[in-house]
Amino acid sequence: MKSLMIQGAKILATGSAIPSSSFSNHQMSEIVQTSDEWIFTRTGIKERRLLKGVDQSIIDLAVLASKKALNKISMDPSQIDLIILATSSPHDLFGSASKVQSEIGAINAVAFDLTAACSGFVLSLVTASQFLQTGAYKNILVVGADVLSKWVDWSDRSTCILFGDAAGAAILQSCSSNDNSILSFQLNTNGNYSKHLSIAYEQNIAPHPQLDLYQGSFKYISMNGKEVYKFAVFQVPLSILKCLNSLNMSVEEVDWLVLHQANDRILTAIAEKLSINRNKVISNLGKYGNTSAASIPLALDEAIQDKKISHNDIVVIAGFGAGLTWGTIIVRW
Repeated sequence: MKSLMIQGAKILATGSAIPSSSFSNHQMSEIVQTSDEWIFTRTGIKERRLLKGVDQSIIDLAVLASKKALNKISMDPSQIDLIILATSSPHDLFGSASKVQSEIGAINAVAFDLTAACSGFVLSLVTASQFLQTGAYKNILVVGADVLSKWVDWSDRSTCILFGDAAGAAILQSCSSNDNSILSFQLNTNGNYSKHLSIAYEQNIAPHPQLDLYQGSFKYISMNGKEVYKFAVFQVPLSILKCLNSLNMSVEEVDWLVLHQANDRILTAIAEKLSINRNKVISNLGKYGNTSAASIPLALDEAIQDKKISHNDIVVIAGFGAGLTWGTIIVRW
């Protein structure tokens, strides 16, 4: 529930990566009972990218996004001090950040995973900012990546139509307070609603015969769409307003709103509640679907490439999702 002024952190560069294989709503209708019109009118999604191939993993996407960000500023990977990989679908349950560290050649970086589902990138940015603020590290690579196609029940049309695979990266660097670009943040969690969006663990009915020990496995994505919608539309505008108020900043001063790309109806409803023009809402949902922790950095990177975001623009970034968790960061670009 804290909202603090952050000193001395700026975003130097971004990068993103998507699988080459696209999967349209029409193709979706060939495996579950649905249609392009049904999906698009309810979600705003036209297609999504799926990571296919036996040798492909989330690490490939995370590495490519990271390398693109590094290349934009000609930074040697050895200059990275810390790597935070925001993901809920690691290639290894013990974590995948260390593999990213190895693959990009960041030999001096410590690396760890951060799991907060669709809010993961926002929480990772805030975590990175704290390390920069204390002076512990100078250069930090934050990656949001998910391959939820691996965890979708492809016979459940309420969830399989929503998710796609992608990765997005940002390089943060410590700076003087005068050059500070991350202005404030607001983070929240309400675990009472965690059941509404989860990949739950299910233990076996029978225990191990000698140990009386119950083992099990993880299930597919389960989501109560109506409850998640109500939560996002109610809580996210409040979070954004609290963050703006902490800076004595008005909604009218916001140039761009970069929200987690979950559903077009949610994006529209949040903008309407804040009285922000829909033209200020960055959206690429139609092309990629919900890419979880990757959605914000992917949308941010595309907006930068398209030269939508300019120097000194006020950019409000807000993530929301499983946990249930949600959070806002305000950036002066």
